[in-house]
Order: sequence, then structure tokens, then C-alpha cells
Amino acid sequence: MAFVLTFLLGIANFAAHKAVLESGHPMIARIPLMRSRPFGDRFGPVSLILEFILLFATMLFLSEGYHAIAWVYALYSLSNIASAWALLTGRI
Repeated sequence: MAFVLTFLLGIANFAAHKAVLESGHPMIARIPLMRSRPFGDRFGPVSLILEFILLFATMLFLSEGYHAIAWVYALYSLSNIASAWALLTGRI
């Protein structure tokens, strides 16, 4: 169950991250990691690659029985989604 919920949180993270990248917010334009594309358009920005690596590592830890990592990833995801909401609604 933790595996499925973590995967769903990962999808929500990617959706929020993509929405923030496409928002055109001036704060995002100032962060080099958010717009650098060392692999061209093939893989997207480095920030999305790091997001994938984090989700993949979390899933690997879960498959090895480290279920506490699901709580850590849930807190990380909720903070990401909350900050994306604040940025996209103009609160920041």
C-alpha cells in the first residue's frame, strides 16, 4: 500500500513541478537549476531529473522494507504541493 501511495504522490509531485516550471513566475527564472537542460530537450530540466531520482530511490528503499521512507517522502511531497499552490495562486 505504501508503494502505491508513494507512486501517486510522485505523480502529484511531477504535476506540481511541471506546472511551476510552466508558470513563468519570475522567481523560477532566477533559479538556474530549474531551467538548465544539459541533455537538451530529451530529458527536460535538471530539476525534473532530480525529482525522478528522488522518487526512484524512495521506491527502491520501500522495496527493501524501509517503510519509514514513505512518511519522509509524503512530507516532502506535501511541502512541494503546498509551495506549488502558493506560487501558482500568487501568494508568493
